[in-house]
Formats: sequence, C-alpha cells, structure tokens
Amino acid sequence: MDFLISGQHIEIYYLIGIGLIAGIFGGFFGVGGSFLVGPALFALGMPMNMVVGTDLAHIVGKSIVATKKHRALGNVDMKLAGIMIIGTVLGSEIGAQVVQYLKKSGRVDQVIGTVFIVVLVCISGFMTWEGWKTLRMKGGHKTTGGKKDKSAISHVAKWVQRIPLAPMLRLPVSGVPRISLWIVVLVSFVGGLFSGFLGGGAGYIRMPLLVYLLGIPTHVAVGTDLFEVMISASYGTLTHAVKGNVDIMVALVMHTGAAIGAQVGAIGTQYFTGPKIRLAFVPLPLIGAALVAYRLFSGHPLK
Repeated sequence: MDFLISGQHIEIYYLIGIGLIAGIFGGFFGVGGSFLVGPALFALGMPMNMVVGTDLAHIVGKSIVATKKHRALGNVDMKLAGIMIIGTVLGSEIGAQVVQYLKKSGRVDQVIGTVFIVVLVCISGFMTWEGWKTLRMKGGHKTTGGKKDKSAISHVAKWVQRIPLAPMLRLPVSGVPRISLWIVVLVSFVGGLFSGFLGGGAGYIRMPLLVYLLGIPTHVAVGTDLFEVMISASYGTLTHAVKGNVDIMVALVMHTGAAIGAQVGAIGTQYFTGPKIRLAFVPLPLIGAALVAYRLFSGHPLK
C-alpha cells in the first residue's frame, strides 16, 4: 500500500510483522525497538528523517501498553522516571532540531545512517563483553525484588553514586541509597537526545546507562526505561510531526502488532535473570546495523 506522506510502497503484513517483533523485544529488553524498526523502515526505502519521526509515532502506543504491564509487575521506579522527564524532553527537542538541519542540507540519510551503525555496533560489543564477564562471576547481589542481578562493572555505578553533587536523591524502589539529581538528569538528556536524533525511545542507550551508570537493577531499569520511552516518543512524535517527518499510517499499522508483542515481552522478563536479559540483547543491534549498512552501501531498498 502507498502512504501519502512518505510516498513509499510497503506491504501491510511487513509493517505488522515489524511491529510485532519490535513489541516483543521492546517489552522484554525495556527498549522501544527502534534498533530494529528504524533500520527496517530505512532498508525498505523510507527517507531517514521520515524513519525517525514515524518510528517515534509507532512507539507511543506500544510503550504505554508495556509500561502499564511492567508497573503491575513492580518494575517501574516512578520517582526516578518522573525526575528523568526533564532531561528526556529537552534532549528530544535538540535531537529533532539536528535532524531538521540535516534534512535541509540534504545529508540526513548519510549522517544519521552512519551514526546509527556506529552506535548499535558499539552497544552490542560492550554488552557482549559485560554480559560474558558477569556470567563468569560467582554470586551476585540481591535486588529489592529479591532477584539476583549482578554486573562485572558494578563498581562504576557505586563510584557514580558517591559523587557529592547536590542535591542528592534516594531511590528506594531501585535500591539506590543516594545519587546526584544532576547525574540522573544527564542520563535522561542523553537518552532524549538519541531519541530525537535516531528515532524511537532510545532505550538501547538509556537502559544500559540506568544499569551500568546509575546502578538500577535490570528488571527495574527495563520498566522505568519504558516509561521514559513513552515520554520521549510522545514529545518526539509531536515535534517531528510539526516538521513533516511522520507518516501516521505506517505508524498505526505497525502499532497493531506492537501492542500485542509488548505484553508478551514484558511477561518474559520474569523468567530470566538480569545478566541473561542483557546478553540476549547483544545480537539485535547488529541486525539493525546490518540493515542500515545494506541500504547505505547498496543504495537500493530491501524488497
């Protein structure tokens, strides 16, 4: 079917399938799924500025469904999520402005595509290293929910939590005794920036930062990040729609599969430990990077 805004011909069952897969992964890993949705749309021929805005629009409904499910499971730290909204919105707007500048300069596909590949490969490489080292460790510590959650670089989060940059916060739901407000806002700003620039909720950036930098248990990081995805995607959709970067029909069709997949993924987190969730995430960014690379280097859409 043809979509009047983006001018692309994409089969409906492709879009429903993309949404379903992204929904399952998003609910399970605490990310919006843009590491797969964005590259998939780009590989099918959609311009990168439309990819960014449309991916944000599709994620809004799915993230609401997944966040509701995770909150019922006790995986959302509402105090942390509320504070992070400040940086998330600011970062999203700045990222959207950069996309608009690149669109006007005619370099949007090349620049965003290249950044996408670099970011996804780096994330996959880092989480492979950390996940493998963590699984080789003995023991681990108990989270507030009683689940074992450990990390080979947990000392980094402990160091960050000791930075005496007032005002300091207590996050009892996440089991964090004290941490600087400004560090929390900085993490949310980085996530929002990537969301506005690369599309989606940027959970592939924010979720690792919550775990490795702030010391949030993986299950809580998943649910809390989905709350932030909901905020960043909602604001990002609005600002990109004003700039003409959203194909709402594509987004609505993908949401049909995504809403179902998000609930399935959220339930799945209850059967895996934190390190295994993180390690299972590793190959997914590489798939997204491969799709973007194919379109950039071949110059032809994937059919």
